[in-house]
Amino acid sequence: MKRTELKKLYENPAGFGEVTVCGWIKSLRAGKGISFLSLSDGSFFLPVQVVVEQEKVRNYEEISGLNTGAAVCVRGKVVLTPDARQPFEINADDVTVEGVSAPDYPLQKKAHSPEYLRTITHLRMRTNTFQAVFRVRSAAAQAIHRFFAENGFVYAHTPIITASDCEGAGEMFRVTTGEDEEFFGVPASLTVSGQLEGECMAMAFGKIYTFGPTFRAEKSYTPRHAAEFWMIEPEIAFADLDDDMELAENMLKYILTALLDECSAELKFCEKFYESGLTERLQSVVRSDFVRCSYTKAIDLLERSEEKFRYPVYWGCDLQTEHERYLTEKVFGMPVFVTGYPKEIKAFYMRQNDDGRTVAAMDLLVPGVGELIGGSQREERFPVLTARMTELGMSLDDYDWYLDLRRYGGAKHAGFGLGFERLIMYVTGVSNIRDVIPFPRTAGNIY
Repeated sequence: MKRTELKKLYENPAGFGEVTVCGWIKSLRAGKGISFLSLSDGSFFLPVQVVVEQEKVRNYEEISGLNTGAAVCVRGKVVLTPDARQPFEINADDVTVEGVSAPDYPLQKKAHSPEYLRTITHLRMRTNTFQAVFRVRSAAAQAIHRFFAENGFVYAHTPIITASDCEGAGEMFRVTTGEDEEFFGVPASLTVSGQLEGECMAMAFGKIYTFGPTFRAEKSYTPRHAAEFWMIEPEIAFADLDDDMELAENMLKYILTALLDECSAELKFCEKFYESGLTERLQSVVRSDFVRCSYTKAIDLLERSEEKFRYPVYWGCDLQTEHERYLTEKVFGMPVFVTGYPKEIKAFYMRQNDDGRTVAAMDLLVPGVGELIGGSQREERFPVLTARMTELGMSLDDYDWYLDLRRYGGAKHAGFGLGFERLIMYVTGVSNIRDVIPFPRTAGNIY
């Protein structure tokens, strides 16, 4: 059996005569002597209408009695319908049932809440919402790899199991066999970031990126947090913070351009049901030059605003989502790089500025979400880095391998991290991280 995918049919319906398509029934309207199936095969966001006539299909009674969710293969003729909602339909000559669906199929024609759909993650990707979201997710991942490949980056696979806490927060999942003896000889955890190992690769290859799963054992139940998520983390040698911001801006614009081109049907759906004006918002980001604003100036703008913030604003505070969105949506109206954060609220590896109070860090804030990317120029000066680590009570012995990067041919370098799920939330308008991951892992939930 030579199967034709719906994606190919939608690209050129006039180029096909008789075809065989296979998929799952999204809806079925059975009438006297004629039935209409809406069929989706997963290759394209839109389904196809199949017309089944009793006088042509030998097992018409079986087909007209099928339930939503059943899997079928249809052989028939492509009929162009330029005046209808869809540009073509299939007039069936033969329908084979691959798998029936029980009457209690959980996804009927009525709309289901996101909360309900999270209870059936193994089936929810058959709905329009998750067909759109996960197709966008796939296209975004491919665009990320293309961007870095086209710009000469080496794709690095960094460890998932590690003995290093990159962020210093301590919210890590322990890896153990349950026995008294440590399997690796030292306590080990699931990684929160591939950055430190990525720096090793950058000191050999110049430009690298990681794209893999990371884990946080943070018992947070907000719509923005998950225990397992994916991160994109490039590292570039012989580069400063300006180079880092330029890379982040170019990468984001590349991804958005690709999605606007490749996922127009999916984004139109998201615009209709999740965020009005979504497409224009994404297009405006591609067209705009991102603003650069110091942390000190951002604090001043927030303090002088008449907005009633839930979290107080003062120099030294960590910006909250409400602060970030105010800056991007009310002050600048576009994405903003905030730079020069106080060193007390940033990680040990960030390069200290000459003022002794701030570090060469940047966060990219975007309308609708807040922080999307966080990065910095890394501290390449051995004495300054070791002094900072000692100040924070860190063991220099545990990070001796990391310090070697400064002992042996150290160079200025920079990098950033992009939370992949936050990117998908941003480009789809979906507000809960649980709804942009196929099988979300959050505190209290692993199903």
